[in-house]
Amino acid sequence: MFRIRFTIALALLCSLASTGCLFRSHRVTARRSTEPLQSATQQELVARIDAMAAAVRTMNATVDIDTTVGGEKKGKVVEYQQIRGYILLEKPRLLRMIGLMPIVRNRAFDMVSDGDRFKLWIPPKNRFITGNSEVREPSKNTLENLRPQVIYESLTIPAVDTSNEVAVLEEGTQQVFDERAHKYAEQPNYHLIVIRRDATGAWHLYRRIYFNRATLEPYRQTIFDGKGSVATDVNYSAYQDFGGVRLASLIEIARPQEEYSIAIKMVKLTVNDPIEADKFQLETPPGATLTELK
Repeated sequence: MFRIRFTIALALLCSLASTGCLFRSHRVTARRSTEPLQSATQQELVARIDAMAAAVRTMNATVDIDTTVGGEKKGKVVEYQQIRGYILLEKPRLLRMIGLMPIVRNRAFDMVSDGDRFKLWIPPKNRFITGNSEVREPSKNTLENLRPQVIYESLTIPAVDTSNEVAVLEEGTQQVFDERAHKYAEQPNYHLIVIRRDATGAWHLYRRIYFNRATLEPYRQTIFDGKGSVATDVNYSAYQDFGGVRLASLIEIARPQEEYSIAIKMVKLTVNDPIEADKFQLETPPGATLTELK
């Protein structure tokens, strides 16, 4: 009985299709990039990340800094005027970042971090702030949630720690501008998903690193918190050669939970030159108002 019913249904379907009453077809043109693509294995991508991390020991950079604060939670977005700044970085954890006021070029802020603690001096207000690198109780003042460690983790993509991390390869797509076709198109890409084991022994999603298949260079890194929510989202572009080391000259950092973003454009960058230890020291200026952030 089932076979008879199936035969009748199939005959009816074919009949309707032949009349053209219920079916319509059209061509689908795939908008795929015409760029020649490269292939890599999970091991090769991990090796590439590890090599990029090992190639940088110190950074001494002159940068332009754009800062944006706000979003849906705040109900508004504030874009601050671009400022000139300086960044010193020394692995494994040291960072100093100085921002200058527009036009007059006096110091707008000066901050240092050893990875665990940070210090921030705001000369216009003569305010000196100290605190932990981890934001445990977010401030209503968005910029008080900015930590130097976020900048440090974004400037260079860390190597994969094989003792506490596992990397998994995923294939995906990205939107790119096809120079040959002069339009945006889809292009296959790679995602390297890094899973980390925490102090309790539990495994959780830690980062996702996106690779452009045309160059096999990382163009994005998403870092997750312990709950699996996006903590930091970084885009890397405009790669250049800096003293034999190829690095992104534009780094765009977004912190969606605190609703702020920072774009850092390299104006001048020197890699792996020695940096004196006192460059990472910041003392409390006389008369400054002291604030300890929780």
